[in-house]
Amino acid sequence: MAMLISVRICILHVLFLSYLSCHGIGRGVVALGINYGQVGNNLPPPEKVLALLSSLQVTKARIYDTNPNVLSTFANSSVDLVVTVENNMLARLADPQEALRWVGTHITPYLPATRISGIAVGNEVLTDPDQSLACNLVPAMRSIHGALVQLGLDSYIHVSTPNSLAVLAESYPPSAGVFKAAVYGVMSQFLEFLSTTRSPFWINAYPYYAYKDDPANVSLDYVLFNPNPGTVDPYTNLKYDNMLYAQVDAVIFAIARMGYGGIEVRVSETGWPSKGDADELGATIENAEIYNKNLMSRQLGNQGTPLRPNQRLDVFVFALFNEDMKPGPTSERNYGLFQPDGTMAYNVGISGSSSAATSSITSLATKVITRTEEFWSLIYWMFVFLLSSNFN
Repeated sequence: MAMLISVRICILHVLFLSYLSCHGIGRGVVALGINYGQVGNNLPPPEKVLALLSSLQVTKARIYDTNPNVLSTFANSSVDLVVTVENNMLARLADPQEALRWVGTHITPYLPATRISGIAVGNEVLTDPDQSLACNLVPAMRSIHGALVQLGLDSYIHVSTPNSLAVLAESYPPSAGVFKAAVYGVMSQFLEFLSTTRSPFWINAYPYYAYKDDPANVSLDYVLFNPNPGTVDPYTNLKYDNMLYAQVDAVIFAIARMGYGGIEVRVSETGWPSKGDADELGATIENAEIYNKNLMSRQLGNQGTPLRPNQRLDVFVFALFNEDMKPGPTSERNYGLFQPDGTMAYNVGISGSSSAATSSITSLATKVITRTEEFWSLIYWMFVFLLSSNFN
């Protein structure tokens, strides 16, 4: 009888996995995430955002704060979240006791239901005009990590900070990558922290800016991942067919120059604006669609860079929505894959059907709920069959 029950459980397990496979649950692109910014006055509520992400099978997202509504809504979902400590909090959280209180207030109440996998301590701190921020960066990171250790969470949540590509003094060719002298002191402490805690180095990389600033010398096809002759690094003989991978490898070389060659580099932001001002050359719907579609195609293959071809490159696309309250040039408000009403800004093929381009988030939510109901109905009848058969 025990053997019969064991066989039946195995059959149930196989049926369960088959259901997941057929219905796409868990089949999202592992190396692809998306930045969920909220600087807008017309954005949908978090529950509809979650439904949208679920329908797209996106399983990683990054937010720029610890918004309790988002953290609560994303509970019991399949989405891993990276949350952010705002820059103005760094000085306070350099104090270990303050960091422990912050983690106890902003992180632990939502665990384990909400899958928080990373904490971004600030954003582009080392290139911020407020130079006082830099001196508090690593102390704040150490304090937050110490709080996670004290609470037994350090194995589940890594701590890092996204950096602008402007931390590099040289990025071409990639093997010449080196950090600016101005950030060298803090960078050394930062890299030591990452190495000790086995956390990734995050970089915000935008090939768009390179093209906009020098279109005469930067190939549009090269920055858009389109077919092109590419470039060869004369010192490594590695060939690059797109700028993003070259930028990432330049960071890897810069890190190695400081004695930390084993640190993983991930792209915390990259994207292309679909609209810009008159002087923002290249900011068009066509280019935005091409860039993100080609990038996502690479991510589907879990590609690595020429320097690390066997290590998939984790990328977070910027951004989920166009955000109408962001300051700066027009491009800043037009990086979204979606409009705030849930329709696509342009079709990059992530929905799997052209009709989704005009579908609202509400209809997407209905599909997700229906799929969940079907799932639990199937599991229920499986267990009814299993239990009933045990009495025969």
